[in-house]
Amino acid sequence: MKNIFGYKYEKLENELIKIGEKKFRTRQVYEWIYLHKQYSFDKMTNLSKTSIQKLKNNFTIDFIKINKIEESSDTIKFLFELNDGNLIETVLMKHNYGNSLCVSSQVGCNMGCSFCASGLLKKVRNLDAHEIVQQILLAEDYLNERIDSVVIMGIGEPFDNYDNVLDFIRIINHPYGLAIGARHITISTCGIIPKIKEFIKEDIQVNLAISLHAPNDTLRSSIMKINDVYKINDLVNTLKEYINKTNRRVTIEYVMLRYINDSSKEAAELAKLLKGMNVYINLIPYNEVDSSGYKKSKKEQTLKFYDYLKKAGLNVTIRREFGENIDAACGQLRAKEVEK
Repeated sequence: MKNIFGYKYEKLENELIKIGEKKFRTRQVYEWIYLHKQYSFDKMTNLSKTSIQKLKNNFTIDFIKINKIEESSDTIKFLFELNDGNLIETVLMKHNYGNSLCVSSQVGCNMGCSFCASGLLKKVRNLDAHEIVQQILLAEDYLNERIDSVVIMGIGEPFDNYDNVLDFIRIINHPYGLAIGARHITISTCGIIPKIKEFIKEDIQVNLAISLHAPNDTLRSSIMKINDVYKINDLVNTLKEYINKTNRRVTIEYVMLRYINDSSKEAAELAKLLKGMNVYINLIPYNEVDSSGYKKSKKEQTLKFYDYLKKAGLNVTIRREFGENIDAACGQLRAKEVEK
């Protein structure tokens, strides 16, 4: 039996029709679990006993569980334990405009970015859509507040788990689901070009972010294995196609690594690479990971890099730092617990 939180609305509707239920039952079930937060079929009081029994016979409603929580003033980091014992992380960031949740899409990651804590432990498996949805539900329950925006930027490469991630997006975006607006959902990829091309065809207005982190092939390949497969120029041309066909801006993520990618030379190359494109560059202060050997760029160097891009006419910002004192780099807490 499949977990009911893994069904997008249309798919659940089809499944319920198969077992002899009417279409309207789908809305009732969605409202019980997402609006009323009722996680027992028996307590869905406007359903007949026969309908409840059918639900029990065909779907589970089991939850992942909280294994550990670390908190700072603006950040809550959840270590979740899945039903098979695997661990994942989810990070809640408190902004002045609301609560943002960074969710994981895989157990581990095979992309092999050398600076990233998520890849310290290799991919074990993809997360099912219900395991991603429940990260939001449990965070909301703990906080007793609504999650306003979601970024799929935690452990794993979302486009390496494409179908489950797209189901997750459609579930949380659905008006009878969590009703999180598409423009408040961001999917981040290191640049799997065939999946970006597939994503262009999706009829959904979520934001796309690209983990670029270097302006040339030599440097990017040295820190991101994915660049050996999908070169920067091919990636940029694909992004131009995405922007042209969707009329949507792309976020370029650029983690600032001291003496690696933060010089004026790299700033000039990045400005030239992205000139004229509808992009928003997010310079990210690095959360240092002991085993990686990389260091965070000095503040003055980050500001110089920012100023160069700004003067070149690019839209750029420096991301606010979150939770430095609580293993904030995604994957750190999980790696420590697995080591134990």
